Amino acid sequence: MPDIPTTPHSQPAALDTGKNSSSTAIRKLKRSQRQALSAEEQLQHSVAICDTLVKQKSYRNSRHIACYLANDGEIDPYLLIEHAWLAKKDIYLPVLSPIKDSLYFAPYDINSEFTLNRFNIAEPVCHPSDWIKASQLDLILLPLVAFDLAGNRVGMGGGFYDRTLAYLQHRQHWRKPSLLGLAHEIQKVDNLDRQHWDIPLNGIITEENYYAAETSNATTMD
Repeated sequence: MPDIPTTPHSQPAALDTGKNSSSTAIRKLKRSQRQALSAEEQLQHSVAICDTLVKQKSYRNSRHIACYLANDGEIDPYLLIEHAWLAKKDIYLPVLSPIKDSLYFAPYDINSEFTLNRFNIAEPVCHPSDWIKASQLDLILLPLVAFDLAGNRVGMGGGFYDRTLAYLQHRQHWRKPSLLGLAHEIQKVDNLDRQHWDIPLNGIITEENYYAAETSNATTMD
């Protein structure tokens, strides 16, 4: 894997706007729980999730896949990235749009160099003309802080994925990109509140299960 700048674990907390007291409390609890996992547990969970994902049709049929760099106790997808490279799939990482608080996706390979964005999160160095939009992807693998079985998602609180994927609200049916969350089983909760701007996950993969979203009304909260 390329050398990646160290991302401070404390930085993402600044993204939590605190506008929703329920999601803020869940976010605090679940971040604490995943940070408490040992390095061995983190590795075991990453291996199990990789084994599950590579068997999924949504992965096998995808050529352009967006992933992320793990931080703050998130599932580390490095095994998935390496598998995808060997399978000749194109991997992309999110980069902040300089114009608005949404995301583009930059190509990522073994030769990628990195810079830190304003949140001290590593992004591949490349010309903006090489960035692609979410609509050009086949599959997006999303980090999350908490989820429920309806596919609702709590993220770090910045709303970047929600704004990036807002165009999906105008589609009654869409085939891509598929949206899969990667999480530790301990991040599962009974129910999450939804907002009108939230976008559904198609499923969530943990070290124990693959959860297909139970309802088309599932939502994400970033």
